[in-house]
Amino acid sequence: MANPSLLILPGDGIGPEVMAEVKRVIGWLGEKRGLAFDVSEDAVGGAAYEKYGVPLDDSTMAKAQAVDAVLLGAVGGPKYDTLDFALKPERGLLRLRKEMDLYANLRPAQCFDALADFSSLKRDVVAGLDILIVRELTSGVYFGEPRGIFTEGGERVGINTQRYTESQIERVARSAFELARKRAKKVTSVEKANVMESGILWREVVTRIRDAEYPDIELGHMYADNCAMQLVRAPKQFDVILTDNLFGDILSDCAAMLTGSLGMLPSASLGAPMANGRPKAMYEPVHGSAPDIAGQGKANPIATILSFAMALRYSYDLGDEATRIETAIEKVLADGVRTADLMGPEGGTPVTTSGMGDAILAALDASL
Repeated sequence: MANPSLLILPGDGIGPEVMAEVKRVIGWLGEKRGLAFDVSEDAVGGAAYEKYGVPLDDSTMAKAQAVDAVLLGAVGGPKYDTLDFALKPERGLLRLRKEMDLYANLRPAQCFDALADFSSLKRDVVAGLDILIVRELTSGVYFGEPRGIFTEGGERVGINTQRYTESQIERVARSAFELARKRAKKVTSVEKANVMESGILWREVVTRIRDAEYPDIELGHMYADNCAMQLVRAPKQFDVILTDNLFGDILSDCAAMLTGSLGMLPSASLGAPMANGRPKAMYEPVHGSAPDIAGQGKANPIATILSFAMALRYSYDLGDEATRIETAIEKVLADGVRTADLMGPEGGTPVTTSGMGDAILAALDASL
């Protein structure tokens, strides 16, 4: 039987540094757990522009379609700001999502106890927080037509179109309900049905799917603006939040900061099942390319390592190994090991990017 396959796309900025620590974890799994992966690597974003002249080469896209999962670091940076819109690094990421049809974006917001004081909210508000945001990723206002900047009546007008079909809403709703069954069986569906027709359709379809297929799941509805307020007022009222592309983009970043640091949070983007029954998938940290600290050994690799842990759980059916990695990271944080971006007022043991990798590998060794 063939080894599970993984395409690594380190990308730009700190992407290669944090991905190097993931490779060490992959090596540890092979050496200590007998789990071998067929790993290939290529370029995306600015790195791909410099190598291929485009933010994602067709050959790289073909590789992404062929593997069990893709692991991406980060894309973008000021050096690419003057490129034509079609050549900007982010276009490579959007092409991956669109052509792999990765319609369900999973953004967990979990607050590690050791970092509860890093949040701008009080400890008792965020301690124990465990939210999963399921964001529709391949439709909505980011992809709808017509779009563009046009001239009308002697002035320019910018147009973007919010567009959803029933089937697009149905499939992401099912993803959210299936995930809720493994959690607290509670879904909050978020839209703006009070002012947007797409929101009315969203609410109707989500309710129909729940009533017909998931009667065991508690379903609530909330307007997006109220949801943003509730996330900073009482975030632990939520379990799974289901929402569209635009609102999911905004709310997931809001939820991420409840935990104190974007550098701690992974994400998964899942699509339709492949021949092996598992979904097409891409995994990436929530943080950006952080070009201001690239190459300085300050980058925190935890979000990227946790993204790989999500791949173990959703793409490789290795949930026990995913939990092993998550538990090791929790122990390292509880021991006070910190990269530069995690140093709080209470101090800790400062380490470099590779030093954090060393500590996680040591914790994994201790778990055996």
